[in-house]
Amino acid sequence: MNSWGWCSMNGIGLALILLVGFIHTGFMILESFFWTKPIGLKIFRQSPETAAVTRVLALNMGLYNGFLAAGLFWSALAGNSSSANFFLCCVSVAGIVGALTASKNIFFYQALPALLALLFTSGILG
Repeated sequence: MNSWGWCSMNGIGLALILLVGFIHTGFMILESFFWTKPIGLKIFRQSPETAAVTRVLALNMGLYNGFLAAGLFWSALAGNSSSANFFLCCVSVAGIVGALTASKNIFFYQALPALLALLFTSGILG
């Protein structure tokens, strides 16, 4: 194992943790910087008026997604599967709640990748 701890997790689990981290980095960027821009309006299916009114809420959502991404990247760098599992559980719950309350697609974009990563990092798969 190297000083970063990379070898303490299986390769698929580590790759999935990083994937979920990058997904949430993308969410952070979209929600924080592009919410009211054409790409944000298209992705989140909003009118310019609705986006303008909810811009501050989106910035807050983006911040939370950034924290989730940071936690996942830190867990991967530290090789700490326990902390990775914590952040993956947070992402999974948020994705399930989002799918139940906002859009069923959220399950596939957010919860499913996190649940798959959780299965590998917890040792259930792999």
